[in-house]
Amino acid sequence: MLLVHNATILTWDDKPEILPNYAVLMDDGVIRAIGGSLDLIQQFPDVERLDAKDQLMLPGNICAHTHFYGTFARGMAIPGEPAKDFPEVLAKLWWPLDKALDETSVRLSAELMMIDAIKHGTTTLIDHHASPNFIDGSLDVIADVVDTAGLRGVLCYEVTDRDGKARAQAGIRENVRFMAAPRSRVRGTFGLHASLTLDDDTLEACASQLPSGAGFHIHIAEHEADPQNSLQRSGKRTVHRLEQFGILGERTLAAHCIHIDASERERLAASGTWVSHQPRSNMNNGVGAMDFSEMLAQGVKLCLGTDGFSHNMFAEWKAAYLLHKLANRDPREANGADVIQVATANNARLAETFFSGERLGEISVGAAADVILLDYRPFTPLTRGNAAWHLLFGYEASMITATIANGKVLMKDRVLVGIDESRIVAEALAYAPTVWERYAANVSGIA
Repeated sequence: MLLVHNATILTWDDKPEILPNYAVLMDDGVIRAIGGSLDLIQQFPDVERLDAKDQLMLPGNICAHTHFYGTFARGMAIPGEPAKDFPEVLAKLWWPLDKALDETSVRLSAELMMIDAIKHGTTTLIDHHASPNFIDGSLDVIADVVDTAGLRGVLCYEVTDRDGKARAQAGIRENVRFMAAPRSRVRGTFGLHASLTLDDDTLEACASQLPSGAGFHIHIAEHEADPQNSLQRSGKRTVHRLEQFGILGERTLAAHCIHIDASERERLAASGTWVSHQPRSNMNNGVGAMDFSEMLAQGVKLCLGTDGFSHNMFAEWKAAYLLHKLANRDPREANGADVIQVATANNARLAETFFSGERLGEISVGAAADVILLDYRPFTPLTRGNAAWHLLFGYEASMITATIANGKVLMKDRVLVGIDESRIVAEALAYAPTVWERYAANVSGIA
């Protein structure tokens, strides 16, 4: 049991409240009681206590779409001429890099991302993995890391035809195998790359082997090349082509969805498909901005991810808030309350589709004991009505001092607990040149 007391709690539940000098009792990974600090200390005098020192307590952040395997790209330059568009970014950076990954680099990538997530207060992550030269068992390696770190994860392997049919079939097998053996804090879904790298027969095979009640995790229309390819293949735009093969649905997560039209948004909404928005990545790749307001207006279940950037979800929230105002030259776009709804409640409901029966993304009795402490001292009133704008204009990830997941303290006073960060960083630093050499050889092989 753990009692975190002397906190100002922002509940983020259906009716968010701000509760000063409150305490939360956690046991067996669940919030068991919430009340005034003095009351709970008197009720549970012998329980281990953590003094929040009047800091703000929030639910742990949730990331709807990420790529752990991209860790070794940090600081790495693409040889030769810079990529002029996103298809060249894929061809010159990501595809040669994922082919350079082996078991060691997959493990290290995940370990580094767990450190990053904990430091940024992100306790649940939905990952999309690719390592064509290490497919079988790759998801177990990542799951072991997530388990050891104490976080919550949803994993999949990216099925694609770009590396041949044998590897596509291996990817299918890895998804099906992993989904058959869920862990307490790690679940599986069925990964697909994108319509433009998936042939009809592979989509048919994926749909036919999808376990009952499951869904897919796929990139949709991140760049114009995807709908263009879909029209050439089938005479249909991307969403319509994928729907034909049964890819959409209430347990399917579609990342990006930038270059889609109103009819495709309608199908995403009608099918209950989740859509994840990654504004920092979209800006970095120069692919454009999704139609955020129309997505919400048409009833699309919109969430927020990082696409493998740092798991600083506060930065992602702020990027979403700003990007659409600039892209549309309209300060009314991406209203702050809408952005926070997407990033908190929608992300939580998405995560709950994988963790059935659990309540995530809120501080309430019976919810998962995933919380963070933030050393935020507002100099204007903090109320239920303006909490979103305090977050967008006041909160910074550097203010996060503690991360607790499943009732276990993973970071306290900005110091990681139970993770040997120095060992992981040293091992990654020593191994990175090997990965970069393989990457360079892969790039030269396609030049």
